[in-house]
Amino acid sequence: MEPGNRHDVPEADSFTRAYWDAAAAGRLLIRRCGACARAHHYPREFCPHCWSEDVTWEEASGLATLYTWSVVHRNDLPPFGERTPYVAAVVDLAEGPRMSTEFVGEGEPARGMELAVAFRDGVPVFRAVRTSRPAP
Repeated sequence: MEPGNRHDVPEADSFTRAYWDAAAAGRLLIRRCGACARAHHYPREFCPHCWSEDVTWEEASGLATLYTWSVVHRNDLPPFGERTPYVAAVVDLAEGPRMSTEFVGEGEPARGMELAVAFRDGVPVFRAVRTSRPAP
């Protein structure tokens, strides 16, 4: 489905098309500044840290930690009302930037929880990383 045709995805333009095309293919992109080397998200045409326009797309690892979250029980805006309750979250990407997203999957959210990106209808969401524990 074309990202611009859905209510929960912004309409792609010539600048953001690379981001949404990558997400549709299961890849998370961020922007990195060539002047100060810092990564940022949401995508902008300039660096929010040093204001340089020397920024490029970079594929992120898809790993993050949970910074904070809120369980949403009511949302009257389509299509979110059909999904309640859901967990709106803010994650710290391994590359440094903080990102607003949704926590999905099993398990109770916990601050500092290790997460990995997943994609739902071309939108990046995050789920808990399953770690195997050694047998006692």
